[in-house]
Amino acid sequence: MDQHLKETQVDSALVYDGHFLKVQRDTVALPDGKHTAREYIKHPGAVVILPLFDDGTVLLERQFRYPLNNVFIEFPAGKIDPNEDHLVCAKRELQEETGYTANDWQYVCTIHNAIAYADEHLEIFLARGLTAGERKLDDGEFLDVFKAPVTEVLQWVREGKITDVKTIIGAFWLEKIVAGQWKL
Repeated sequence: MDQHLKETQVDSALVYDGHFLKVQRDTVALPDGKHTAREYIKHPGAVVILPLFDDGTVLLERQFRYPLNNVFIEFPAGKIDPNEDHLVCAKRELQEETGYTANDWQYVCTIHNAIAYADEHLEIFLARGLTAGERKLDDGEFLDVFKAPVTEVLQWVREGKITDVKTIIGAFWLEKIVAGQWKL
């Protein structure tokens, strides 16, 4: 169907092998037969949790992100370990980062947040029936946890106070879910 757009790998080389990320440089054949290089980041994937309380508030985090030298407001999220089930990862990350557990989990969607230069995918889950507990932050992980109404989160998106793409997409999904417009 889309064969006239497809690029085909001719050669591949790992140019950086880091602890978390890997950088790949491939030679590809374009649809017209010419060759070019494609550099991209290989990422293990991650989960994003939309923790929704019965009163319509959501659980958010404030975390410093080194590449942009700033503190960001985000939904809880974390890297998927090798061979880890995505829902198991979401449950683990919610508990580790926030201390909360949930008894109602629903898959929302998969997003690809950097398609031009990474193979990263994020699996988004809605978590309800939340119960507070003790956090188990990873060594070197520092973040604040707080609650806010979905309407306020959407306002922060409009004002540019929230710029994290996974959080923006999660907020838009929550707006539709809470209004009953989108069913999971």
